[in-house]
Amino acid sequence: MHVKQIIIQGFKSYKEQTVIEPFSPKHNVIVGRNGSGKSNFFAAIRFVLSDAYTQMGREERQALLHEGSGSAVMTAYVEVIFDNEDERFPTGTEEVILRRTIGVKKDEYSLNRKNATKTDVMNLLESAGFSRSNPYYIVPQGRVTTLTNMKDSERLNLLKEVAGTQVYEARRFDSLRLMEESEHKRQRTDESMTSINNRLAELEEEKEELREYQDKDRERRCLEYCIYHQNQVAFTRELDQIEVLQQNRQEDAAENEQKFIEGEQEMDALDESIGNESKEIRILENDKKDFERDRKTWAKNKAQLDIEVKALTDGRSEAAQRRNQLQSHLKNTQSSIQQREADLARLDPEAKQARNEEAGIKAQLDDAEAHRRQLHEKQGRNEHFRSKKERDQWLTEQIDAINMNLATNKATGMQTNEDIAELKVEVTRLEKEASDFQARLDNYDPELRSAEGEVNTTKDRLVQLTDHRKELEREQARLEENLGPAKEQLRKAENSLAKLQDANLRAGLSTVREWKKQGRFQGLHGTIGELLEVDQTYRNIVDATGGRSLFDYVVDDYETAAELSRLLTKHSLGRVTFLPLNGLRGKQANLPQANDAVHLMKKLKFNEDLHNAFSQIFGKTVICPNLQIASQYARSHGVSAVTFDGDQADKKGALTGGYHDARQSRYDAIQNSKKFGDECDRLQSRLDDVKRQREDLDQQVTNAKSELQKASQKLQQIGNSYGPLRGECRGKLSELERRKIHLETAEKSREGIESDRQRLAQDIQNFETERTSHFQKALSDAEEQQLQTLGARVQALKRQYADLAEKRTRAEEEVSNVRIELNVTLRPTLDQLKAQEIEEGSGGTTGETGLKQAQKDLQRATKAIRTIEEKLRGNEASRDQRSHRLAELQKARDDKQKENEDLAKAIQTQERRLEKSLTRREQLKLQLAEVTKDIRDLGSLPDEAFQKYQNMSVDKAERRLTTVTNALKKYAHVNKKAFEQYNTFIKQRDTLIKRQKELSDGQQSITDLIQLLDQRKDEAIERTFKQVSREFANIFEKLVPAGKGRLIIQRKSDRAARAPQDEDSEDERRDGVENYTGVGISVSFNSKHDEQQRIQQLSGGQKSLCALGLVFAIQACDPAPFYLFDEIDANLDAQYRTAVAQMLQESSQTGQFICTTFRPEMVQVAEKCYGVSYSNKTSSIDVVSTEDALGFVEEQRQ
Repeated sequence: MHVKQIIIQGFKSYKEQTVIEPFSPKHNVIVGRNGSGKSNFFAAIRFVLSDAYTQMGREERQALLHEGSGSAVMTAYVEVIFDNEDERFPTGTEEVILRRTIGVKKDEYSLNRKNATKTDVMNLLESAGFSRSNPYYIVPQGRVTTLTNMKDSERLNLLKEVAGTQVYEARRFDSLRLMEESEHKRQRTDESMTSINNRLAELEEEKEELREYQDKDRERRCLEYCIYHQNQVAFTRELDQIEVLQQNRQEDAAENEQKFIEGEQEMDALDESIGNESKEIRILENDKKDFERDRKTWAKNKAQLDIEVKALTDGRSEAAQRRNQLQSHLKNTQSSIQQREADLARLDPEAKQARNEEAGIKAQLDDAEAHRRQLHEKQGRNEHFRSKKERDQWLTEQIDAINMNLATNKATGMQTNEDIAELKVEVTRLEKEASDFQARLDNYDPELRSAEGEVNTTKDRLVQLTDHRKELEREQARLEENLGPAKEQLRKAENSLAKLQDANLRAGLSTVREWKKQGRFQGLHGTIGELLEVDQTYRNIVDATGGRSLFDYVVDDYETAAELSRLLTKHSLGRVTFLPLNGLRGKQANLPQANDAVHLMKKLKFNEDLHNAFSQIFGKTVICPNLQIASQYARSHGVSAVTFDGDQADKKGALTGGYHDARQSRYDAIQNSKKFGDECDRLQSRLDDVKRQREDLDQQVTNAKSELQKASQKLQQIGNSYGPLRGECRGKLSELERRKIHLETAEKSREGIESDRQRLAQDIQNFETERTSHFQKALSDAEEQQLQTLGARVQALKRQYADLAEKRTRAEEEVSNVRIELNVTLRPTLDQLKAQEIEEGSGGTTGETGLKQAQKDLQRATKAIRTIEEKLRGNEASRDQRSHRLAELQKARDDKQKENEDLAKAIQTQERRLEKSLTRREQLKLQLAEVTKDIRDLGSLPDEAFQKYQNMSVDKAERRLTTVTNALKKYAHVNKKAFEQYNTFIKQRDTLIKRQKELSDGQQSITDLIQLLDQRKDEAIERTFKQVSREFANIFEKLVPAGKGRLIIQRKSDRAARAPQDEDSEDERRDGVENYTGVGISVSFNSKHDEQQRIQQLSGGQKSLCALGLVFAIQACDPAPFYLFDEIDANLDAQYRTAVAQMLQESSQTGQFICTTFRPEMVQVAEKCYGVSYSNKTSSIDVVSTEDALGFVEEQRQ
């Protein structure tokens, strides 16, 4: 194991984190100028590993922090990393990282990056060989000088410290302290023994006097018992008489009170019935007001509707006459249009045929004229040109010109075709739109009637919804009227129930019920009392048997019960007892089979799925006619037996009975709370349902009004749309005609273009033929013949074309006249007539519809008035019936109240009598309790108290008691605890005797231990001295080969130095360590045989060498894993420095050395060198080569 690396930050002159390169496991040397931080480096290692920096105050910790330029350092740490491959540290890791961090307010250790205590760290170092009794593995500056200047006695103390005698001294000191304490205890024990013996002698006399006193006192207590016992018997007899009388009076009072309670309950029931009847009467009166208000409204509406129906009936006949005339004119116009459309259908094909014939003749005429013109032109050209070449050249130019015209013609034709296609699309679109508009016009009347029907239907539905809403409003008012009293009854029932529950139970049950409503848990059934139904006869029995178990809550399984309990506990929401059905296993009870014992479970009604829960509480209970029979069955069959009055006997023999207040019944309270709760829930549920229905109806009414408004707007839009629709239709038809005309024009233009194209193509063909023919000055014979034939043919075609053109013109005029008549006269007239018909029809229909709607509204109003009158008659009958019932109930309540007042007076009289009896009974009970207490205070009595004084009269006993009391006065100062005190002191004396023996034995043991410690201490010092002396001689011989050195032990009997043979004599060893006065050093530097000198006679360098030899000897006796030397060679001569360096080099094979020096000898033998530099008040350490280190040392020497 060795120091592998050291990291310093903020410690003294090392401000920044200084990570020192890993050390060599052998010899390491650190060089640096004075004040550069070498000593601070060694102080940092001592700060972590030694006890030099313990128990520091604030100022001392502050002094360890860096105080240079820049920001202040608040904390500092030193971290030492050990190589632990040999596992010298028992940590199981290859490295051990030990860090100590210090600040103004903290001082912490960490081991392998984990926090550790100082004790843990020191124990770990001790286990690795860092002995606190031998701290010489670290030799700071001045330590060698201190050893050099030590006196012999100081060296002896050093030797003792190395030998570890501090442990023996500490244990010897503790033993002496224990011996002193034991001696003090023994002295106190002796004093206590003397005091106890004196007190025992006094108690012997007091015992005889106490014995006489006890005889007299025994007689006194017997007499007092005789008097007290006779008084006790008298008081008991009188109490029994009062109990019998009181029981009879209580039975009468209980009977009257039961009657009074029943009367109160009947009065409560009557009050409830009276309240219900009064409430129903108020509701009926409110309904009557609503009915009368509705009747008045409907009557007003009916009067208005009568007037409206009469007016509409009068105007209906005049409108019908106007409609008949309009329809006749409309039919004539439609007939004319049909006839003209038939003519148009006949004439239009004829005109088209005439145009086609004309076009055909025209094409033939154009072809013939072109051919004739070409022949004439050819004839002229032949005369004009002189040669074929000129002619061909001209023909070529003409062909090119015609080609250009032909291209233009072709482009124009394509554009014309596109225009025609667009016009056809436009015509198709306009025809469809016109058709759609015409269809809409034709469908106008049915659409108008459909809109009117929709308006009427929506009105009817709105009236129905409004009537239904009024009914719901009346029902809501009735429910709200009933809900208030129901909630008040529920509040009273819950208050009564709350008095029977503690706060935790009440809060817990409320929370569980809320969770059940929210559906947060499944398998929640309810409390036993809520799930149970029982006849009135057995309610006292259920109360007595169930008790608080009536509030136990039934759940399905353990998991639900556990989760509910956990949540109640976690959120402090109360406490509830749960009955998990899957965990209840009812045992079969040994029930008596007799007529006077009925199993209670047979009288209960509950859900069979919950049988285990009810069996858990009522399964072992039987009903008996009286308490005597109940107690017999309870003891014989091990069951719980209950009477009809609620008196109870259990199997252990305990009897429970007495007055049972029916008003404190848990079962009744639970059932009342459940009944009124269910009623409130029912009313609230129905009220919420009615409110939801009202909200839905409000929404439906709003929707119906919106729909009515939309339907009316639609009807109005349809009524107002006929004129614009008719105008749009006429516009579309006009546009269609214009487009058709444009289309015809475009088609004619296309025909002309096509004719021109054919002509131009024929011209090109002719020119090409001519260009390939021979050049002649005149036409050929054939061409001349052809020219004559074409002239005759052209004349014939012209005459035929003129006839066909005239025929086509007449046909087109006829078609144009028919179309003008249709589009200008007939069709606009038809549109106007239809508009008038629709307006008349709309007005007539509106009037007819208005009449029907008015008649329907009149019927509805008449029916509503009749229904309201029937409801009013029923309401009147119900009010009379309930008023009669209310009067009967009021009379019955008054009678019952008179009867209860008489019972209350009787109960008060019985209570006054019973109160007097109770007062006397309490007085007797107090007297009896006092007598009983007096008897109990007498304690245990002798047998003669029950035999000798049994028949003595009270007067005689009192006289004898006076005599005995006077005799006891002379024993007023007797010690009544003499016997106890005597026995106590005897025990104390025995204890002290035993303790004296223990103290003597303990003192002897301590004496033996002290002797043993002294012996072991002497042995340790002698053994250490021998080892150190032997190692010192060997090391000195290595350092000074020509010389010799040894250690000398000094004793009191011999102040001077002794010869070596005298040191080992047996007589002096037996003198002990206490005879030692010091340790001296005797050396010779020149010869092994010359007379040796004491260290005081040596030079400074020789003294330092001797001190180093002593340090090396101590280290050899107790080796450490590594050694730290701070300038140990400062005062040595050159030859001795070389010897020391050589010895360190040899020792580094078994241990690590880290040294600082200013001498070259130690640098030359080092494995690794480090240089300490100081800049800006901050130190740093870096690895340097041996040459650089030697150069630095040489520079320092100069």
